[in-house]
Amino acid sequence: MGIKRRHRALAAAPLALALLAATGCESTPGAPATEPTVAPSTSVARSVARVCAKPAAGPSKAPAGAVTVDPAVVGDLAAKTKSSPPNTTFWLRPGKHRLDPDRYSQVIPKKGNRYLGAPGAVLDGRKTNRYAFGGTARDVTIRHLTVQRFVAPPDEGVVNHDSADGWLIEHTTIQNNSGAGLMAGARQRVRASCLRDNGQYGMNAYKATGRISGLVVEGNEIVGNNTDDWERRRKGCGCTGGIKFWAVNGADVHGNWVHDNRGTGLWADTNNNDFRIEDNVVEANDGAALIYETSYNAVIRNNTIRRNNWVAGRRYADRGDSFPFATLYLSESGGEPRIRARTDKIEIYRNVLENNWSGITLWENADRFCNSPANTSSGDCTLLVKKTDRCARPAIATAPLYADCRWKTQRVDIHDNRFMLDKSVVDCTEKCDRMAVLANYGTYPDWSPYQGERVAEAITRKQRNRWHDNVYLGPWKFVARDPSRVLDFGQWQGTPYQQDAGSTFRARDGG
Repeated sequence: MGIKRRHRALAAAPLALALLAATGCESTPGAPATEPTVAPSTSVARSVARVCAKPAAGPSKAPAGAVTVDPAVVGDLAAKTKSSPPNTTFWLRPGKHRLDPDRYSQVIPKKGNRYLGAPGAVLDGRKTNRYAFGGTARDVTIRHLTVQRFVAPPDEGVVNHDSADGWLIEHTTIQNNSGAGLMAGARQRVRASCLRDNGQYGMNAYKATGRISGLVVEGNEIVGNNTDDWERRRKGCGCTGGIKFWAVNGADVHGNWVHDNRGTGLWADTNNNDFRIEDNVVEANDGAALIYETSYNAVIRNNTIRRNNWVAGRRYADRGDSFPFATLYLSESGGEPRIRARTDKIEIYRNVLENNWSGITLWENADRFCNSPANTSSGDCTLLVKKTDRCARPAIATAPLYADCRWKTQRVDIHDNRFMLDKSVVDCTEKCDRMAVLANYGTYPDWSPYQGERVAEAITRKQRNRWHDNVYLGPWKFVARDPSRVLDFGQWQGTPYQQDAGSTFRARDGG
């Protein structure tokens, strides 16, 4: 799927932006339902990661034993890297460092190399070089360096171009590049860095061979990415945003400020598993704050999510689309106990969602399954079926393949969140006020065993998807089973849906 672009509203955020805590009541088995207690929106728990405005300064003198790199010598960094042994520390003097003018000139680190920038050290691709740091060496460190104006092709990255493992990117600014500012390998840590105004992604967590595991993204500012507007250039590509994650097994996304990206803020797409997304501020992104798509097992908690999806949501509404495009969108994703992770469900709790275009949508496309022509992740199968061609008739119509060939939105637990909506702030009259669990009517292909209302019935009533103990402020509506079935709060809580037990609803309070 693709979420389209948005105008660069609210780009200059106030200096005092802070993470708003949502502290809800803890459920006790067997206890009577009580009104959840949620902190008001003025509470402050954690300041946002204002890394781009105030980057930490690097060492003003070369560390003992470091190789000094001279900005006056074109290609000095690449040449000294090549001539030095592994585990060498390089200190880049203040100034603008350049590579040789060939477009494929780049730095190829050796195992354990460390690159430290002095205050004002910049590695500049001059809109000529494609890549800054590449190769397969492990355990490379880049600190206190600005990397800018490289021209990686679409879907490729400038820093760690070849997705090597064990890299540490810390106190680094990666900005104004084409493609992705940064790729990712296993055990990569990206901390206190600024990923800003890159053409496609701030980071593309993709590895061509093997899966990425143990990824840490902590305390970064991720802002203004997708400057080249790839969703318009490749209609429906689903290939943009602040960060895109592909087949990542184990990620901690913590304490980041993800804002004003021209697309989705954070997007996990295709066989990701075991994510913890917590204590982030995600705001003013053109599309959804978070998409978790054809993926498994995640904890999404203690995040502040505000003013997202205004452009994408409005665009779909203006063209008459009744689908509840939401700011937190789970598409064919759920908990799966058979896949090892720190949780066996998707748990969404103690978040504050304020003045976004709609809330949370749980969706399952009845026609999208392993080996189906309607599967936009073509060639990929679920993590429960190793061979795609097994998902074919007649075997797919019976256990275990009937269940295992689908990415299922199941075991999603949404509780102790605060949902606030003031339509005058969002500037909308309808279709910006939805919470939803639904599927389409299955029709395709003709051999599909999921035709008709089977999937819609399953996601709505049989797959343990529950809202409970939440607080709603504002004129929320609820969609169940299919887009045409729009409910008020009483209908949502009543039979047959029985959602939001223990929740409170104050329609007149607004956001």
